[in-house]
Amino acid sequence: MPAGTDIMTHSPVTIHPDPSRTVIRPFVVSDPTGFDHQAVPRVERIADRVLAMHQDTVDFELNRVMTDIGSRHHDFEEVVLRRFETVKGQCGQDEIPADRARLIGAYFSQEYAFEAAALFNPSMVPHDDQTGAPDGGIRFVVSLRGIGEGHLSSVTFRTGSWCPQGGFAVDPPSRFGVTPTIEEGDDASDGTICVNFNDSQDPSETVLFPVTEAQQAGIEDMRLVRLIEDDGQVRHLGTYTAYSGSAARCELMEAVDYKRCTLTRMTGAAAERKGIAIFPRKVGGRYAALGRQDNENIWFLQSDSLTDWGSGTKIIAPLHFWEFVQMGNCGSPIEIDEGWLVLTHGVGSVRNYCIGAALLDKDDPTKVLGRMALPLVHPSLDERDGYVPNVVYSCGGIVHDRMLLLPYGVADGFTAFAHCPVDDLLAVLR
Repeated sequence: MPAGTDIMTHSPVTIHPDPSRTVIRPFVVSDPTGFDHQAVPRVERIADRVLAMHQDTVDFELNRVMTDIGSRHHDFEEVVLRRFETVKGQCGQDEIPADRARLIGAYFSQEYAFEAAALFNPSMVPHDDQTGAPDGGIRFVVSLRGIGEGHLSSVTFRTGSWCPQGGFAVDPPSRFGVTPTIEEGDDASDGTICVNFNDSQDPSETVLFPVTEAQQAGIEDMRLVRLIEDDGQVRHLGTYTAYSGSAARCELMEAVDYKRCTLTRMTGAAAERKGIAIFPRKVGGRYAALGRQDNENIWFLQSDSLTDWGSGTKIIAPLHFWEFVQMGNCGSPIEIDEGWLVLTHGVGSVRNYCIGAALLDKDDPTKVLGRMALPLVHPSLDERDGYVPNVVYSCGGIVHDRMLLLPYGVADGFTAFAHCPVDDLLAVLR
């Protein structure tokens, strides 16, 4: 595997998956083919069993569920009542006592350990609230791709800080994961939905798990960006891959305090693939982004809309031995004095994934001013083993006080951190 430039300082801090962190998801049951023409549908049959239970049994089971499972979640009673409301019309009765309604809601719910198997492919942005930031340092928010039962991907978040003296620190996550309420957006024609985490008290409690048909096989690889509009408005965005099981496409998240998120389908030729990453401001009066829609090269895209992206202009192609198979962006470009710093990934022999960097002209990002001949981060001997061996991958870092701060996933299993001076990085661009 390729040796890197050895300019990164790697942190001992890592983030590993935690199977104890769960959310409540709908438990959907139905009759299999060949048994699906029964006079009484399966949901109604299950509800009938609950309604026929002796009251002592109802009290016992409801207390067990509310105590054992409810203690792991905010407002669990409200969650199961919401679930009951979604199946109420299939229960065959209009008047159902409140205790049995809660129990029916519990029978059609399940705990889902959203990060039990893996927690990787991170993206980083500055935290809006810098209260408590260490001297000379910065607080940040990191998005992470979690994998749970059925290899289903969700997106979760962490907060933390970095400073020159102490390096990286990640705040302990809440023991809760919040189950959201889902509603259609103001314009449902574009597929927008609103996901509300009203009970979330910390970004780590917010979990974006698949809720639509296009997302049913996973929400993958969030690329966060703090977009500043021409009028100074700050928008907290993230692009991610929605995977249906047969097709992948890009979607856009806009978040408010990580408690309310709108999720919108992106359109256009570039959006029908993975990896769009939006620039943190307009370029030449238009929104800009990077794409990798051909799975080989990096493309520069421009649009008057954040959700519609055409084919664009190819700007970076495989050149060095560790990039020969394909190139891609690792996240949104980072604006520095010298231009746009772009973190890249390259795939080489034996499907090694490495992280590199390039510099684009600030006024004309189709001009590549320099790129790395050797990778910035590569799968080291102690970071190559895991679910997908020989892979290091990031969905975006930040620059603070001329220091590149980079979170990255290791072997599709866990997340690590590293940093290096921007000047040292620029010195090795060719």
